[in-house]
Amino acid sequence: MSISTASPYAVQPTRKQVVTATIASLLGWSLDLFDLFVLLYVAPDVGKLFFPSSNPTLSLASVYGSFAVTLLMRPLGSGLFGSFADRFGRKRAMITAVVGVGILTALFGALPTVHQIGALAPILFLFLRLCQGICVGGVVASTHTIGTESVSPKWRGLVSGLIGGGGAGIGSLIASIVYAIWSSVFPGPAFDVWGWRCMFFSGILSGLLGVFVFNSLEESPLWQQAKHVEAQEAPKAPVRSVFTTYRRILFVNLMITVGGGSGYYLTSGYLPTFFKVVNKPPHATASMALIAASLVVILAAVLVGHLSELVGRKPVFLTTGVIALVAVPFLYHGMATTHAPGALIAYALILVFLGNAAYAPIVAFLNERFPTKVRSTGTGLSWNMGFAVGGMLPTFVSLAAGTTSNIPTALTIFLMAALALYVIGALVIPETRGHFE
Repeated sequence: MSISTASPYAVQPTRKQVVTATIASLLGWSLDLFDLFVLLYVAPDVGKLFFPSSNPTLSLASVYGSFAVTLLMRPLGSGLFGSFADRFGRKRAMITAVVGVGILTALFGALPTVHQIGALAPILFLFLRLCQGICVGGVVASTHTIGTESVSPKWRGLVSGLIGGGGAGIGSLIASIVYAIWSSVFPGPAFDVWGWRCMFFSGILSGLLGVFVFNSLEESPLWQQAKHVEAQEAPKAPVRSVFTTYRRILFVNLMITVGGGSGYYLTSGYLPTFFKVVNKPPHATASMALIAASLVVILAAVLVGHLSELVGRKPVFLTTGVIALVAVPFLYHGMATTHAPGALIAYALILVFLGNAAYAPIVAFLNERFPTKVRSTGTGLSWNMGFAVGGMLPTFVSLAAGTTSNIPTALTIFLMAALALYVIGALVIPETRGHFE
């Protein structure tokens, strides 16, 4: 028996519920990305205190390795929290996961350093990163379903882009604001003592803010509807169901999410490094470009996400993928060779737009690929497994490049390979728009 809005158990969301669910999904994902981004702002300090080395580069690499560990644990979190969300509700899973990430982030600020407890310090640090990755995976399983399940069908594409791209842009913005505050409170050497700890302590505020917002959140209407229909009760093992009954769907989904995740991490994610080691533009130019790029992330995701509601997911995936595949070599080459600030920013913004447009409809698309009874689990696993692969690619780019002069070429090759997989996935997927219920 299929779920439809005509069901006698259908729950029609109120306007307040729709707004609250959208804000909660956006804020939940933003806060969790903020908690992850905090590490990137204090990486040099953390490296010296937890992974000291005579080679500063190796020390910093260890910190970024701990970031990769979080990515690898996210699929496990999606399995655990996704099952919880499918069986007991999206709201409870979201609150638990978001608060968990906030508490774990704050605990980093209380950790003793290697100078205080020796080798136990990096072990504790990595253990918290593992736990944080599980909770972040859980946030995806809930935030990436309850928002799109609550809004009107005509807005699902827009909300898909808003959650994915908007969450990334806002999370990065919050992290930059918090860094500016604490670096001014603890200037210079003082930041090495207390500033980095306060950056992590800010995580508890994100958890409290999340609880405040989620307190007024109502459960997903589609989940409530499915709960009352006996034939649509969630299976006892949603993860097993995704890897058996829906394994072919999961496999094809990964072609899209690996491509979309790579588009983000090899454009927006790598841009600060590209400026520092390849172009080395003036600080003012780099700052202007990065701020503009954050805004473009949100703009691209929202616009392209909504476009997928107007013309369909498949045409948008195909068009975006092909355009990016053709344009990437020219954009990376142009960005690497130009010395004009205006041209550099233009190349960077076009690259960021295409990279983030690629994953704009993915949240809605993944939701439409699974029935309500396993939607959180299926969406969470598809997203986190794909983005974990994409998140590892910057490391491989650096290793393959060997020297900084080869970075543009390495970026081009890796991103084009990921986009080729993305385009193949776009060719084989069915059109899912309108197949949500």
